[in-house]
Amino acid sequence: MTTGLRTIVVLGMGALAMAAACGPPPPSGGTTAPSSPPPMFTAVGPIPGPATDVERAANPYAEDRTAMGEGRQLFIRFNCSGCHGGRAGGGMGPSLRDADWMYGSLDEQVFSTIAEGRAHGMPSWQRRLTDDQIWKLVTYIKALRTRNEPEPPPSE
Repeated sequence: MTTGLRTIVVLGMGALAMAAACGPPPPSGGTTAPSSPPPMFTAVGPIPGPATDVERAANPYAEDRTAMGEGRQLFIRFNCSGCHGGRAGGGMGPSLRDADWMYGSLDEQVFSTIAEGRAHGMPSWQRRLTDDQIWKLVTYIKALRTRNEPEPPPSE
């Protein structure tokens, strides 16, 4: 272990020990501190999001080649490739180039996945992206493996 890493580990262990020792004293006659209210959690199930289906308009950019290119740029800028690979072929996240889609491949379903997120790693982007940007991402993703794909991977 390097000296820098050893220092970080030792400091981290010290901080944990201090945090444990600095808690409130137990109530008189008791051995534990009173319970605090449970933390607020957002439920994440197999399909997170609103309890009811949200009505969304059809993709306003379907087949729009300019929107496909803009979607590709959003894919890069928001580091979608960090999980899905540079050309969306998969990584620690699933491939977006194949025909098997766990949560559906319709434009509205892909929109929902991006906006609301999915369990096991896909974050919700609805607070970081506008609906317009999400539709452009959907348009790019739907263009993968087609003759309209912007900047397709090199042929082998």
